[in-house]
Amino acid sequence: MSGSCPHPPHALGRAGEEAAARFLQARGLRVLERNLRTAAGELDLVCEAAEGTLVFVEVKARGPERSLEEALAAVTPARQRRLARAALAYMAERFGCERGARFDVVAVGRGEDGALTVLAHLEHAFSCDG
Repeated sequence: MSGSCPHPPHALGRAGEEAAARFLQARGLRVLERNLRTAAGELDLVCEAAEGTLVFVEVKARGPERSLEEALAAVTPARQRRLARAALAYMAERFGCERGARFDVVAVGRGEDGALTVLAHLEHAFSCDG
């Protein structure tokens, strides 16, 4: 069918999270959780860096017609606050507040061959200070 999308939006998001997880694992992060729902909100990926830092990853997957800047801009200050609340709830429940943590954003897009690829990985993309 002409003009049909190979991945509906929900499937694109899940495929993007899978691409991001593979990318991060190849760089030494261990994926602890995927699509985790807490009382405070959802976390796309929760990873652990080699030194023990928890890494909360927001994945933004976009089709070929949308830009990298648009994907990164989708992590608005309001979204950052929701992610921080969810991360703090996760940490309090699982680890206490003794662990170091950071927030990363991974933008995933479709390459010219149609395959999903990581366009950008922003480490320490934002903090939850205040």
